[in-house]
Amino acid sequence: MSDQPDLPGSGRSQDAAVVVSLNEYRQNRDPAPVTFHRRELDAILKIYGRMVGEGEWKDYAIDHLKDRAVFSIFKRSGEMPLFRVEKNPKLASKQGAYSVINTDGRILKRGQELPQVLKVFDKALKLID
Repeated sequence: MSDQPDLPGSGRSQDAAVVVSLNEYRQNRDPAPVTFHRRELDAILKIYGRMVGEGEWKDYAIDHLKDRAVFSIFKRSGEMPLFRVEKNPKLASKQGAYSVINTDGRILKRGQELPQVLKVFDKALKLID
């Protein structure tokens, strides 16, 4: 059923094609990926810069996926990330949108506010072999 009534003599039927804007179609088909906002990146890069200055971290990568944004932190660029800072808006009302995950996949800290979650890096974190 359509919202507009069929006018007598208009030739429109129930199966008539509807014109949709291409922009609107793309937005409905492929939602925008989750991204970090400027203030979130500022908080993460502040800690990253401090740790680079201490010689602990060397490289990073940012991934903007459909369901989450990931800031990966590396000791060397060819290895697996030491830590991942993830933003997952689907978990915002449950466990918190932000989390810090280590190499093993264990969640070190999770919460509603990014600065609170990033306090996990205030402690001296070291990898144990």
